[in-house]
Amino acid sequence: MSLPHAILTALLEKPSSGLELTRRFDKSIGYFWSATHQQIYRELGRLEDRGLIRALPTAQPARGQKKEYEVLPEGRAELAAWVATAEDPKPVRDPLLLRMRAAGVVGSAGLAAELRRHLALHEEQLAEYEAIERRDFAAGPENERDRLRHLVLRGGIDLESFWVGWLREALAKV
Repeated sequence: MSLPHAILTALLEKPSSGLELTRRFDKSIGYFWSATHQQIYRELGRLEDRGLIRALPTAQPARGQKKEYEVLPEGRAELAAWVATAEDPKPVRDPLLLRMRAAGVVGSAGLAAELRRHLALHEEQLAEYEAIERRDFAAGPENERDRLRHLVLRGGIDLESFWVGWLREALAKV
């Protein structure tokens, strides 16, 4: 996945200003595809230059007024083509796993504290995902868009559940 596709997805869900988009990234898309505010603003300019999005016209142009963007047909076509493209899974690249491997060579002093810290972080993230599921999908998904969004959330819940279980097992063995 790439940032341009994440932005096109977010703008197709709801036309937004750069500021609104960065806030939405912080609250939803950012759970699985993070980007800084600077990266988002830079990419908005690139997408506009490529003719994939445009700033919506404003009633009265004013200096410093925020632009609200929408996806153009070319942007929708770009996103649809990307969705249909094959891509291999990315290998796991996690510093904690490497740290544990290194602890096998140099000793595990301090490792348990780091494992407990990670466990707390994953438990917190799991609780947050479960709260979102209760709030947004209590009645179950109603349409394809909701079903797919719920599947993404379930993927996050399952990943966090894995990490919580794995970290508890690791702590029992360190």
